[in-house]
Amino acid sequence: MKDALVEQLAQESFAFDATTRDPERNCWLVVHRHLHGCLPSEYDIRDIDEDLYLAVLERRKGLEQGL
Repeated sequence: MKDALVEQLAQESFAFDATTRDPERNCWLVVHRHLHGCLPSEYDIRDIDEDLYLAVLERRKGLEQGL
């Protein structure tokens, strides 16, 4: 299940590339939205699951390389 979630979130992170192509930011945005149900506001300091974030970022980088 976690592999499917990581894949889904990595794919979703590409949707934010239209505003800025920053993989770290865009992966953080999708993980935040997944965990808290909304995108962060300017002063949002809620934590995210760092392990999930790193897995999503790693998977996105793999997708960018065609892996």
